[in-house]
Amino acid sequence: MREAKTGYIEVAFNGSFANIPLDAQFSLPAKGVTAIFGPPGCGKTTLARCIAGVQRLPTGFCAVDGEVWQDETTFRPPHLRPVAYVFQLPILLSHWSVRRTLLYKASKSRLTLIDFDGVVELLALAPLLERSPSHLSAAERQRLALGSALLGQPRLLLLDDPLIVLDRSAKCEILPFLERMREKLPLPMIYISHDIADIERFADHLVVMKDGVVTAAGPLNVVQTDPAFARRGEAAVCLDTVVGGYDGRYGLIMLRLKGARLLIPGVPLRPGAQLRLRIAAGDVSIACELPRASSILNVFPARIKASLPFDEAEVTLVLALETGRSDVPLLARITRRSFDALRLSNGADVFAQVGRAVSLAAAERLLARLPHPHENVRSHAPIRETHQQDLGRDR
Repeated sequence: MREAKTGYIEVAFNGSFANIPLDAQFSLPAKGVTAIFGPPGCGKTTLARCIAGVQRLPTGFCAVDGEVWQDETTFRPPHLRPVAYVFQLPILLSHWSVRRTLLYKASKSRLTLIDFDGVVELLALAPLLERSPSHLSAAERQRLALGSALLGQPRLLLLDDPLIVLDRSAKCEILPFLERMREKLPLPMIYISHDIADIERFADHLVVMKDGVVTAAGPLNVVQTDPAFARRGEAAVCLDTVVGGYDGRYGLIMLRLKGARLLIPGVPLRPGAQLRLRIAAGDVSIACELPRASSILNVFPARIKASLPFDEAEVTLVLALETGRSDVPLLARITRRSFDALRLSNGADVFAQVGRAVSLAAAERLLARLPHPHENVRSHAPIRETHQQDLGRDR
């Protein structure tokens, strides 16, 4: 009999529903956000329903943080699993106020995760408390659904593509709240989506599905270098950095990436804050020797782990940056002519030149104290949002 591991979400389902196959296996840390990604109809929601116990495969296995929910001899029905399921279209009682909806959910659960006041603050629900759900915007209804789910004190939160029905403006409104939940709550979340841009913004781990089968699973930036992902036209890697300081003379944010340092243009951010960067394969170039004079500020020693054909003219390189402590994954897309002219090969030591990085963070949570106009420091106007803001090309 399989044993559950503490600190992990473990899933193994193999079978079919209505002749639709499902072969899904992964074991990932029970913390942060695990995203399940794939095209519509690939089995993402079916997998989520199996985890929640709504659908049952007799031979399945599911365990969360060492607690078995299903194995050869056990099957917990949905009401006995400490999981909250947030749907694409939340089901809310229109004749109840936001306050009553939240208090009703809070009254049914023993406090273990967050209380009523904590939910109101976390999701900025105070201005909405006396309103009816029928008078809320789509984004506000999702915030209420999230708050109601949290007050159920779950040990796992399942988010079944909650942004799919929202327009771009509503998405930008609600994404910072999902980021805040990830940062503030010790609650593992499974986030289902076919939109890789949303996943790149705040997921920690990635599960990829195709035709009912899990094809890859692991840390987000590791799966992004999987050949199936690396060959995509929009291939990129997301890296989590820490703000280390600010060069006011040149307007550059200094970031720490394990043992390495990056410099990017931007406004002052709070030291110690985490900033996620998206680095597209097309924004990384290769040199065989350390450049002596270049406009590229961020150059790292790296090793070529794999070379993947992209089209007749280009090739994608899977790189491991040597940052001193451990390797950091990165992608570079270069021409075949350059590949041949530089005599590159798998295992070769090179230098990766990062010409551009894109911030995926909401800047208002990271801004440092803005200087007083009379202080001898470069002044900046605060910006409200840097969701996918271009942080500059160094060339």
